[in-house]
Amino acid sequence: MRVDLPGLARRDRFSISFEGRAIEAWPGESVAAALINAGESAMRTTARGAPRGLWCGMGVCGECRVVIDGAVARACMAMAKPGQVVARAPARTVPATAATGVESGAALTTDVLVVGAGPAGLSAARAMARAGLSVVVADERNKAGGQYFKQPGTGFAVDDARLDRQSREGRQLVADAGAAGVSFLHGATLWAASLDPDGAPVVYLADGQNARAVRPRRLVLAMGAYERPWAVPGWTLPGVMTSGAAQTLLRAYASAPGRRVLVAGNGPLNVQVAAELARTGVEVVALVEAAAAPGLRQGADLARMALSAPRLVADGVRMTAQLRRHGVPTFHGHVVTRMAGDGRVETVEIARIGADGIPDPATVRSFAVDAVCLGYGFLPQVEAARALGCAVAADPRGGLMVVRDDDGATSVPGVRVIGDGGGLGGARIALAQGVIAAAAIAAELGGAVPAPDVGRARADLARHRRFQTALWRIYAVPHLPDPPAEALVCRCESVTAAAVDVLRDTGAADLAAIKRATRAGMGACGGRYCTTLIEARLAAAQAPGGFAPRAPFKPVTIGEIASLAQP
Repeated sequence: MRVDLPGLARRDRFSISFEGRAIEAWPGESVAAALINAGESAMRTTARGAPRGLWCGMGVCGECRVVIDGAVARACMAMAKPGQVVARAPARTVPATAATGVESGAALTTDVLVVGAGPAGLSAARAMARAGLSVVVADERNKAGGQYFKQPGTGFAVDDARLDRQSREGRQLVADAGAAGVSFLHGATLWAASLDPDGAPVVYLADGQNARAVRPRRLVLAMGAYERPWAVPGWTLPGVMTSGAAQTLLRAYASAPGRRVLVAGNGPLNVQVAAELARTGVEVVALVEAAAAPGLRQGADLARMALSAPRLVADGVRMTAQLRRHGVPTFHGHVVTRMAGDGRVETVEIARIGADGIPDPATVRSFAVDAVCLGYGFLPQVEAARALGCAVAADPRGGLMVVRDDDGATSVPGVRVIGDGGGLGGARIALAQGVIAAAAIAAELGGAVPAPDVGRARADLARHRRFQTALWRIYAVPHLPDPPAEALVCRCESVTAAAVDVLRDTGAADLAAIKRATRAGMGACGGRYCTTLIEARLAAAQAPGGFAPRAPFKPVTIGEIASLAQP
């Protein structure tokens, strides 16, 4: 449903067509937001006839695929425009697209290419441009800001003075980067990356109209993270989405995922999402947190957090108080165990985590909902770094992280990885890493970032690392329950945990064997969501390593790829 947010006003509405009926849309909305506001949560159909809808909200999963004016598109990334004809994407059938109109883009020459316009990328780009370097920032979205500084869609009337502090900070950072001379390529997907014969990085970008092979003097990957899957029965139902997707709907498109919403997972993002939804009039039926309720035993960590980042602690206290004022019940030490509904989510069950790490069936509670937001942590987007040969290691919190220095330097010369795309740390660490990386690159290319700026960034990096260490001790969960056998672990190809277990028990010892037998990892998300789930089932046989990164990392047309070979 559409909601009112301080500082945002809608302009004249228009209509689009969805499955033959007129749908109301407004400037600044994504196609996904317009459909959800019209009650249309199912956006595609699987090969087995199951409906799917918005899940990640950031173009990673591909679950919200629709056909817009004859071309397949991700509804969360496509902006609503007057007169569009939209239909659900059928299973495995890819309609004809305007591929013949794709041209090889003009040569792009720049000192530094930054991929990702979130906190890390914007911070680095601004500092490097101020140091006199030519900087281009490429990002898939049509607005800079990333997943943290989510900016209102183009088309809203914006009153800066009335926006919340987080939105204003991001808006100022984007403006500062532009004023410093940073150039932006919006709607640009990085779909491949490699090293040329001299060992220099080459990245391949496509925007539906142009395809480019870019060879910058230096490459900065600031690609951020995506949310971990929570595989339980019903997690693929339309109306079930990540907490980040719900927050994007709210902050970027002034839309709520539903009228009765349950927010569940592990970490402070869920507190923020629940509080923001409740403030807009959404009935948040419960906030479900996997970690135990903080108590006296966390006193030392709470003190460290307050000393390291007092404003962030104050924000957390304020949001918790808001939830109490709105009557939102909080269940600590609980997880979502099942969701059900006819064509979309209608009920959700939660249960307390037992001492053995298994949900206690005697504690099950059920809620009637029309949306569920799941946020059980994050995984870095490391596929481009891996494709370039950057060394990676197992992240103690699961998944992979890039081996790098504080300035983002990797094992590959000329390639730096900053922010959550290399390892989890949050927005404040990402902002600091951006400045430190910018200083190192500027020094290599004949520029300079002011020493006081670098000193502040290093101090910020140290104190926010202390904050994050203490924060995640408070939110620690000894063991999150494993997916039950009937749950899908690969949502793209509808592969159950039971199917993986059978293959494992009959000799399939690694991801490649599971992939060959089931197609797991071959769907639109490229294995991002099933990798950790399958590796957990194979834990005794295989250390984390993920599927081999293969181009294209994200959906592109044959026309876009072929255009690069044109003379």
